[in-house]
Order: sequence, then structure tokens, then C-alpha cells
Amino acid sequence: MGNARNLAFWVVLFLLVLALFTLFKGDPTGSAGSPISYSEFIQRVDKGEVESVTLDGETVQIRTVDGKQLTTVRPLGEAITEQLINKNVNVTAKRQEQSGFLSLFGFWMPFLVLIGVWIFFMNRMQGGGKGGAMGFGKSRAKLLTERQGRVTFDDVAGIDEAKEELEEIVEFLRNPQKFSRLGGKIPKGALLVGPPGTGKTLLARAIAGEAGVPFFTISGSDFVEMFVGVGASRVRDMFEQAKKNAPCIVFIDEIDAVGRARGVGIGGGNDEREQTLNQLLVEMDGFDANEGVIIVAATNRRDVLDPALLRPGRFDRQITVPNPDIKGREKILGVHARKVPLGPNVDLRIIARGTPGFSGADLANLVNEAALMAARVGRRFVTMEDFESAKDKVMMGAERRSMVMTQEQKEKTAYHEAGHAIVGLKLTKTDPVYKATIIPRGAALGMVVSLPEMDKLQMFKDEAREKIAMTMAGKAAEIFKYGADSVSSGPQGDIQQASGLARAMVMRWGMSDKVGNIDYSEAHEGYRGNTGGFSVSAHTKELIEEEVKNFIDEGYATASRIIEENAEEFERLAQGLLEYETLTGDEIKRVMRGEPPVAGDDEGDKPDEGNAPSVTAIPKTKPKSPKGGMEPEPSA
Repeated sequence: MGNARNLAFWVVLFLLVLALFTLFKGDPTGSAGSPISYSEFIQRVDKGEVESVTLDGETVQIRTVDGKQLTTVRPLGEAITEQLINKNVNVTAKRQEQSGFLSLFGFWMPFLVLIGVWIFFMNRMQGGGKGGAMGFGKSRAKLLTERQGRVTFDDVAGIDEAKEELEEIVEFLRNPQKFSRLGGKIPKGALLVGPPGTGKTLLARAIAGEAGVPFFTISGSDFVEMFVGVGASRVRDMFEQAKKNAPCIVFIDEIDAVGRARGVGIGGGNDEREQTLNQLLVEMDGFDANEGVIIVAATNRRDVLDPALLRPGRFDRQITVPNPDIKGREKILGVHARKVPLGPNVDLRIIARGTPGFSGADLANLVNEAALMAARVGRRFVTMEDFESAKDKVMMGAERRSMVMTQEQKEKTAYHEAGHAIVGLKLTKTDPVYKATIIPRGAALGMVVSLPEMDKLQMFKDEAREKIAMTMAGKAAEIFKYGADSVSSGPQGDIQQASGLARAMVMRWGMSDKVGNIDYSEAHEGYRGNTGGFSVSAHTKELIEEEVKNFIDEGYATASRIIEENAEEFERLAQGLLEYETLTGDEIKRVMRGEPPVAGDDEGDKPDEGNAPSVTAIPKTKPKSPKGGMEPEPSA
């Protein structure tokens, strides 16, 4: 249909150009010869200079005796044939068409074509061409079908509570009498809230696969355009389509693109976006009820949404989709490992225990990386070794063995990472040390990784202080070994992590007795942006920075004390890292006791060339607030 419209448009345009050319082309007599006046023509006839004449209506084409071609126009009703014959001029006359239809058609053709083109474009502006240049107001919602890859609730794991609430909506669509006989009404909307990668969009696709009703999907950014009113028109058109297919489900992904709170920020909001949001609010719960149309939306920024959008009657249910716990991670790994041939030594529960804070997308990436590593070395199935290598790559980055560094730089890296590891092992509240390496990975040039034994939802003051001590242990180790004047730039990332944690303790978590239980995070300049709210005095800012410095200095002093008290073990561990390059937690303990990393191992792998001072890759996640929850750790 679209190709036929385009072809018709070009045909009409060609006819228009042809008609205009015919209408406005120059006088056709100009090509027959040089024009002369009628008086001059009569004079030439009288003098005998004209050899022949061709009469074409009022046009007279002249040929002189010397071969020149001339032309003129005779006056209306003027008879010159007899005079020409008397002067022995050869006279030829052309037949004139008697019908005036062609002349009328040629006159009216350009106007008819212009009217046709105008009607064509008006039809497209009013919706005749959904995908055309004028079809701005049409909805871009797509109808999801099973041919595009059917997903069911069996493919969703690790978020059982969220799945149960959505299963109830599906059951309501399948059997509404089960709920309506008790006076229950179908929920008008469900808002999926959670961090990126937790499976919000996958849940929506599972609803589409299970419900057996039409499922429309659209992104929040598809509503907003540069033209005011287009977004509101698209909202209306989307709900019109949904009403025609009711009962149905409409899924709006990233709804924060159109649902931001109105009237915030300097100078107010964007008129187009606010009009779109107003129309969405009216369609979801206004005078015109949309029975049988369920809105499912997803966002990871619930805090920026307009309060009117979140009230019951619009989004009756707000479903939290968090990062999975250890049982959820094991189930998610099982779902993604269905199509991967696993070796006999693969234990998904061990992998789940070693991936705290991973989202569903992270776990899917982990399984894929393990499969790629197994294929790279030509294995027929994926082994536990492949999963461990993939986990290291996902958490710490790919190895950069091609980096060439001097032996001195490599040695400083080993002592730096040995400081992190030994302090982490000696403190009681820190997470167990998982692995230490002096092989550059990703952006870091060496790492010590510690992982919690179980999922952590809160951070306590003593844990935070010990974590700062472990973070500052790299710099303490360099100063202990080489002196204050030889410290490197390696602790840069450590200082950033320690400063961020200390500021959170003072300004967000109320862990400073001097500052007190006041949230200064938004008011403090340079921290998360000064978003208004309230301001603080210069004295309070000075007090905050003083407390932050005290926490960091205390951690540095603790790290220095532990390294001095365990100087021999510190030296053994540094030398072990130089020799073996990478050590796991148990291997680190054996090396510190003066034993080989593995029983019966007399000689480890030869050290690789080229490593440099680096920063520590401490746990992947950290508590966000006293309420619990996790947020990404600043990158090392």
C-alpha cells in the first residue's frame, strides 16, 4: 500500500511538471524564423521578395527569395490569400482543429493537478499515511506476536514476588469472573521499578506470552517530539487502538522519559512533554473509562515521576524488581544455562554464591562469556574453570598481559596489592578476600577482590571503618616498604573510594557524632549536585570535611599498624604475588605461612612481564542507605 502511494505521488508530480512546461513554454513561432511586423511582411510581398508562405491559423511563416525564414501574425479577419496569389507567392495552409476540448484540457490541467496534490497531502496529514512525513500524530506502539519469540513465566526466575503479582493480572484477563464475583476490579496499571538489568522488560514479555491477549509495546521516548501536541496525539491514538483490541495490555518502557514531574527545574518544564503527560493521565483515569486496557510500565527512576502518575487508579500496583538473592541467582543461572552444555563439575550454586550483587543481565552475560571461553579453546562443554574465568573477566575486566612494565613497577604493584590483601584478612568485619592479582585487568593494573559470604543489605559503622582501612592499605603498604617520598599514583582510585564511603557515613548515614543525624548529601556543594533544598554554613562544611578526614586517617592508621605488625607475612605475600601473579583466598593464606599455594607445588608459574601500581577492586556493591538496597561501587 505504501509503495502504491509513493508511485502515485511521483506520477502526479511528473504530470504537474509536464503541464506547467506546456503552459508556460515560449511562443512556438519563435522556432520557425525571425519575427517581423505585419506591415513589413506586406511591403516584402509588394516588392516580390517573398517566395512562399505557410498559413497556420493567425501565424504566417515566410520564406524569402534569398532563403531567409521569417514569421509574423496577421490581424484577425484579414484576408491576404488573394494578394499573395497575385504576386505569384506559393501559399500553403495547415488544417486547424475544430474541437476545443484539448485546448480546454491544456488550460485546466495544471489547476487540476495542483488540486489533486493538495488533496493527497491533506489525506496524509489527517492520518491516511501513518508512516508518512505528515503522520506525526499516529501511535508508534507495536503489536507483539508469538512469532517474535514467545517468553513465558518459566523463562523468568529470581524475582518470585514480582512474578506472582503479574501472574494475578494474567489470571484476571483469563478468568475475570473469579475476581469480579467478589467485587474485585482489574488493576488499571502496574509499574515495574528496579535497577537496570533486573528483568523488567523480560517480565513484560512474559505477560505477553502468558496472557493470550493483544500486547502493545512502546517506549516513553516515542511519544515526545519537537512539535507541541504530537505526543498527546500519539497517546490518544494508542489508547484508541487499545480500546479496539480490549482486553489488552499496553507496555510503556522507560516511562520516565515522558512521566517526569511537572513544574520542576529552572524555567518550568517542556510544554510538549507536559502536554503528553497530561494526556496520558487523562487517558489512564479520566471521564472516559478505558475498561479492559491494562498499562504496564517500567522505570529505574521512580523518584523523578510525577505524583499524579503514581496514585491508585492509574498505577494501582508498584512492583519492585530488585537484584536477585543467592537463590534467585541460582535459578537465573539455570534458565540461561539451558542451551549451554555444562560439564560434570559445574555447580551453579557455587557460581551464585560468588556473584553477589549481580543482576539478571549480569548473570546472562556471565553464562555467555563462559560459553565463549570454552568455544575459544575448543571444548565440547563448558567447565567450572570457564565460569571462573568469565566471572573474573566480568568483575575485573579482561587481562592485559601484553602490557610491558619494568621489574620495579611490577614489584611496587605486588607490595601495593599485598597490603590490601593482608589488611583484609586480618580485619574481622571485612568481606573475605576472594582473589589477588598483579595482572592488569580492564582499567586497573592490579587488583584485590573481596566478596561477601552472603548478600548484604546494610552497612554498619564498624564494617565501614574497616572497609576504609582495607581501601587505604595500598598506600600504607607502599609507604611502609619504600618511604613516603616514593609513593606512587596507584592509590588514586583507593582515595576516591575511601572518600566516597566516608562522606556517605558523615552526610547520609548519620555515623558521625559531631555532625549528627542530618542528611547533608543534597546541600553539600559538589556532592550529588546541589539540587536546592537547604544550604549549610561554612562552619558545618568545615566540620563535615573534618569528620571525613578523621575517618580516612583512622583507616590509614589501622592499615599501617596491621602491616607493621605482620611485616614477615606481608613480605611473603608480596614475593608470592611476584612469583605466581594471581592467588585465590586460600592460596594467599598458604603463601603467608611460607607454604606453596598448592600442596606439592614446588614451583609456580613464571611471573609475567609488566605490571604497575593499581587500585583495589573491593566489593562490586555497597549498601545504599539505612533502608537497605544496593548501588554500584565507584569503579577502581
